[in-house]
Amino acid sequence: MNNSLIVPNGHQKILLHSCCAPCSGSIMEQLCNANIDYTVFFYNPNIHPRREYELRKNENIEYAKKHGVPFVDADYDSDEWFLRAKGLEFEPERGLRCTMCFDMRLERTALFAHENGFAVFATSLGISRWKDLQQVNDCGLRAASHYADLIFWDHNWRKKGGSQRMIEISKDEQFYQQEYCGCVYSLRDSNEYRRQKGLDSIKIGTKFYGRSAEK
Repeated sequence: MNNSLIVPNGHQKILLHSCCAPCSGSIMEQLCNANIDYTVFFYNPNIHPRREYELRKNENIEYAKKHGVPFVDADYDSDEWFLRAKGLEFEPERGLRCTMCFDMRLERTALFAHENGFAVFATSLGISRWKDLQQVNDCGLRAASHYADLIFWDHNWRKKGGSQRMIEISKDEQFYQQEYCGCVYSLRDSNEYRRQKGLDSIKIGTKFYGRSAEK
């Protein structure tokens, strides 16, 4: 795995917004290999229902503990997320609702970075092939623009084997295998797609990388 990462402006400390352990796993490994000091920031009020949120968060906490990485557990202010999502309920994946969601999460990350001595922040959101990388980066750059002393690191974590390593780590760790993006609307749309294909609805907490489904 690439160990030649260079943080913008020569900084050696970053705040990493994480959406989940599978997406952040290879990024965390790359940062460790490059001897970059980092803290994981978990702020994802979009994840629904609460059980799904806790599954993703707790798995990320355990993985951070395993590697001795500081972990910040931010608020689950889902009421605010639903307020912002009003009128966007039927936006398609990668549409305006996703932009709102990325903005909300990365604005909060930027604020925490600004208030806690981080000059640079990044996110794991763009490593998934299901996400629009430019959309994610635009939101990160917009969040950083509110603070003169803050940089959003728009590194492409997919390159140099990053995406493949993400899957390898997920299988090695037997991470929970999420079957929808996270919000109630993506769950709705995913289940509708499965219904049209004659498949069962998503069962939360039953599918894991590298092993059979658990009941």
